[in-house]
Amino acid sequence: MKKTRFLLILLFSVSLISAQTTQICKLSAKIPLPGDGGWDYITVDEATNTVYTSHGNIVQVINAVDGKLIATIENLNGVHGIALAKDLNKGFISNGRDSSVTVIDLTTYKTTAKIQVTGKNPDAILYDPFSQLVFTFNGRTANVTAIDAKTNQIKGTIKVDGKPEFAQTDLKGTIYVNIEDKNMINVIDTKTLKVTKHWSIAPGEEPSGLALDNENHRLFSVCGNKLMVVTDAETGKVITPLPIGDGCDGVAFDSVLKRAYSSNGEGNITVVQEVNKDKFEVIAIIPTTKGARTITVNSTTHHMYLPAAEYKSAESGKRPSVIPGSFVILDVIAK
Repeated sequence: MKKTRFLLILLFSVSLISAQTTQICKLSAKIPLPGDGGWDYITVDEATNTVYTSHGNIVQVINAVDGKLIATIENLNGVHGIALAKDLNKGFISNGRDSSVTVIDLTTYKTTAKIQVTGKNPDAILYDPFSQLVFTFNGRTANVTAIDAKTNQIKGTIKVDGKPEFAQTDLKGTIYVNIEDKNMINVIDTKTLKVTKHWSIAPGEEPSGLALDNENHRLFSVCGNKLMVVTDAETGKVITPLPIGDGCDGVAFDSVLKRAYSSNGEGNITVVQEVNKDKFEVIAIIPTTKGARTITVNSTTHHMYLPAAEYKSAESGKRPSVIPGSFVILDVIAK
């Protein structure tokens, strides 16, 4: 009887989430872009409603209103992420293959400098307006490079506990970064450029994407074992784990709607509602496209953007390749 009751409750919950899906979010558009390379992070400038997406060895800049391509930033080398220093009118792009950062002017989109970092394979990249430092999270050397965003000079190197993934800033001098191979979050002081705290996110494993609700001090780590772990950003206490889809590499938080969106490479978005600072619920699962694993959100317009493409059938033992000409940015809007 107990097993039957549990199955009925589970089926009811799944049906309820399915029914809510069309009421909460919908796929608004697919923005086609030229090029056949891979992709990683995507960033939105909420003030100008401009989207920056990594795409092989280029970054494409899109007007999110009409979907038109504004600019293409070339001569990059294995792009991972894009950080925007709006107060300095500068952008910073991490190049994994040659362990460098390309600096651009946000008005002209022209390259103004190139900086060699102090580690290998800079992956995620973050600009912290409080310290006016840019941080690159170097995947192959378990360290973080801090760069003075005003001068483009290296300010220091921070040793972390393992492979750093995505990071967030509290805008008051603290940086949080997921450590993928140690299932933890490291907390960095931007004044001392040292790790000050080491927080486990068990039961989460292999955390990648990280989002932050700065108002309620809640961190959202999406993990390889299909969990989103919510952590108290002040104490490091795990508030709750929540189920998400497979193949997630990104998460975004809408600070107005109080929702965390997990982009799952299996082909959907898990929508988590923050009911209050200690209560979180999965309220919808939004269909996307297989491979759409990274995400950004504009909290002003409530549009989410995810890079994606179509794949050829994979040969045995090999990764599937992208179908030429199929790269798009998915535009998903919350209702």
